[in-house]
Amino acid sequence: MGQPPSVPGTSTDTVRFPNFVEATTSFLKTYTRAQAIPDGVLVDVSELAKEAGFRIPVAVTSALWEGYITPPPSTEEEGQSTTGRLWDVLNVLRIAIRSGPPPTDMVLFSVLFRMTEGTETVNLKALCGPGDNAEPVVTIMLPNED
Repeated sequence: MGQPPSVPGTSTDTVRFPNFVEATTSFLKTYTRAQAIPDGVLVDVSELAKEAGFRIPVAVTSALWEGYITPPPSTEEEGQSTTGRLWDVLNVLRIAIRSGPPPTDMVLFSVLFRMTEGTETVNLKALCGPGDNAEPVVTIMLPNED
Protein backbone atom coordinates (compact mmCIF):
# COMPACT_ATOMS: atom_id res chain seq x y z
CA MET A 1 0.00 0.00 0.00
CA GLY A 2 2.82 2.38 0.55
CA GLN A 3 3.71 4.84 3.24
CA PRO A 4 1.09 7.05 4.98
CA PRO A 5 1.19 10.75 4.10
CA SER A 6 3.47 12.87 6.23
CA VAL A 7 1.92 15.10 8.86
CA PRO A 8 3.27 18.66 9.07
CA GLY A 9 5.27 19.26 12.18
CA THR A 10 6.37 15.65 12.64
CA SER A 11 9.94 14.46 12.72
CA THR A 12 9.46 13.10 9.19
CA ASP A 13 9.11 16.67 7.88
CA THR A 14 12.21 17.74 9.74
CA VAL A 15 14.14 14.90 8.13
CA ARG A 16 12.79 15.72 4.65
CA PHE A 17 13.21 19.49 4.96
CA PRO A 18 15.90 20.08 7.59
CA ASN A 19 17.14 23.35 6.08
CA PHE A 20 13.66 24.84 5.51
CA VAL A 21 12.86 25.13 9.22
CA GLU A 22 16.33 26.41 9.99
CA ALA A 23 16.29 28.97 7.17
CA THR A 24 12.77 30.16 8.00
CA THR A 25 13.41 30.65 11.70
CA SER A 26 16.79 32.23 10.97
CA PHE A 27 15.19 34.85 8.67
CA LEU A 28 12.41 35.60 11.13
CA LYS A 29 14.86 36.10 13.95
CA THR A 30 17.33 38.30 12.10
CA TYR A 31 15.19 41.17 10.70
CA THR A 32 14.23 43.32 13.64
CA ARG A 33 12.12 46.40 14.20
CA ALA A 34 15.34 48.23 15.04
CA GLN A 35 16.61 47.36 11.54
CA ALA A 36 13.30 48.14 9.80
CA ILE A 37 13.36 51.75 11.01
CA PRO A 38 16.72 52.81 9.50
CA ASP A 39 15.93 50.71 6.41
CA GLY A 40 12.83 52.87 5.86
CA VAL A 41 10.37 49.97 6.13
CA LEU A 42 8.97 51.56 9.32
CA VAL A 43 8.95 55.17 10.50
CA ASP A 44 9.35 55.67 14.24
CA VAL A 45 6.71 58.15 15.43
CA SER A 46 7.11 57.47 19.15
CA GLU A 47 7.98 61.04 20.08
CA LEU A 48 4.72 62.53 18.79
CA ALA A 49 2.84 59.43 19.95
CA LYS A 50 3.96 60.17 23.54
CA GLU A 51 2.52 63.66 23.21
CA ALA A 52 -0.73 62.07 22.00
CA GLY A 53 -0.88 59.83 25.09
CA PHE A 54 0.79 56.60 23.99
CA ARG A 55 3.13 55.06 26.55
CA ILE A 56 4.77 52.48 24.26
CA PRO A 57 6.79 52.83 21.03
CA VAL A 58 4.75 53.50 17.89
CA ALA A 59 5.78 53.19 14.24
CA VAL A 60 3.97 53.50 10.92
CA THR A 61 4.73 51.64 7.71
CA SER A 62 6.48 53.45 4.88
CA ALA A 63 3.42 52.88 2.64
CA LEU A 64 1.19 54.75 5.09
CA TRP A 65 3.82 57.44 5.66
CA GLU A 66 4.48 58.09 1.97
CA GLY A 67 0.92 57.56 0.75
CA TYR A 68 -1.05 59.54 3.32
CA ILE A 69 0.85 61.06 6.23
CA THR A 70 3.17 63.04 3.96
CA PRO A 71 0.76 65.55 2.38
CA PRO A 72 0.60 66.11 -1.35
CA PRO A 73 2.48 69.35 -2.20
CA SER A 74 -0.70 70.99 -3.46
CA THR A 75 -2.34 70.65 -0.01
CA GLU A 76 0.50 72.27 1.95
CA GLU A 77 -0.79 75.69 0.91
CA GLU A 78 -4.07 74.71 2.59
CA GLY A 79 -2.29 74.06 5.88
CA GLN A 80 -1.70 70.33 5.56
CA SER A 81 1.49 69.14 7.27
CA THR A 82 3.12 65.84 8.07
CA THR A 83 2.95 66.54 11.80
CA GLY A 84 -0.72 67.51 11.64
CA ARG A 85 -1.70 64.46 9.62
CA LEU A 86 0.26 62.14 11.92
CA TRP A 87 -1.36 63.81 14.95
CA ASP A 88 -4.78 63.06 13.41
CA VAL A 89 -3.88 59.39 12.86
CA LEU A 90 -2.60 58.98 16.42
CA ASN A 91 -5.62 60.65 18.00
CA VAL A 92 -8.17 58.75 15.94
CA LEU A 93 -6.37 55.54 16.92
CA ARG A 94 -6.36 56.54 20.59
CA ILE A 95 -10.13 57.19 20.45
CA ALA A 96 -10.71 53.89 18.61
CA ILE A 97 -8.77 52.01 21.29
CA ARG A 98 -10.76 53.61 24.11
CA SER A 99 -14.18 53.29 22.52
CA GLY A 100 -13.81 49.95 20.77
CA PRO A 101 -14.54 46.39 21.85
CA PRO A 102 -12.59 44.73 24.67
CA PRO A 103 -8.80 44.92 24.30
CA THR A 104 -7.26 43.01 21.45
CA ASP A 105 -3.97 43.10 19.58
CA MET A 106 -5.57 44.69 16.47
CA VAL A 107 -7.63 47.85 16.05
CA LEU A 108 -9.26 48.83 12.76
CA PHE A 109 -10.07 52.51 12.26
CA SER A 110 -10.53 55.12 9.53
CA VAL A 111 -9.00 58.56 9.02
CA LEU A 112 -10.10 61.29 6.62
CA PHE A 113 -7.19 62.75 4.63
CA ARG A 114 -7.16 65.86 2.45
CA MET A 115 -5.74 64.79 -0.89
CA THR A 116 -5.07 66.63 -4.18
CA GLU A 117 -8.56 65.87 -5.49
CA GLY A 118 -10.63 66.34 -2.33
CA THR A 119 -10.81 64.10 0.71
CA GLU A 120 -10.30 60.36 1.08
CA THR A 121 -11.38 58.09 3.90
CA VAL A 122 -8.53 55.65 4.52
CA ASN A 123 -8.99 52.44 6.50
CA LEU A 124 -6.06 51.68 8.78
CA LYS A 125 -4.96 48.87 11.05
CA ALA A 126 -2.92 49.10 14.24
CA LEU A 127 -1.24 46.02 15.69
CA CYS A 128 0.15 45.76 19.19
CA GLY A 129 2.75 43.05 19.55
CA PRO A 130 6.14 42.21 20.92
CA GLY A 131 9.10 44.34 19.89
CA ASP A 132 12.68 43.18 19.50
CA ASN A 133 13.02 42.56 23.25
CA ALA A 134 9.45 41.30 23.80
CA GLU A 135 8.31 44.79 24.90
CA PRO A 136 4.88 45.97 23.67
CA VAL A 137 4.99 48.10 20.51
CA VAL A 138 2.34 49.46 18.14
CA THR A 139 2.60 49.44 14.35
CA ILE A 140 0.08 51.40 12.26
CA MET A 141 -0.40 50.31 8.67
CA LEU A 142 -2.72 50.01 5.70
CA PRO A 143 -5.16 47.09 6.02
CA ASN A 144 -3.40 44.94 3.38
CA GLU A 145 -0.03 45.13 5.17
CA ASP A 146 1.38 42.80 7.83
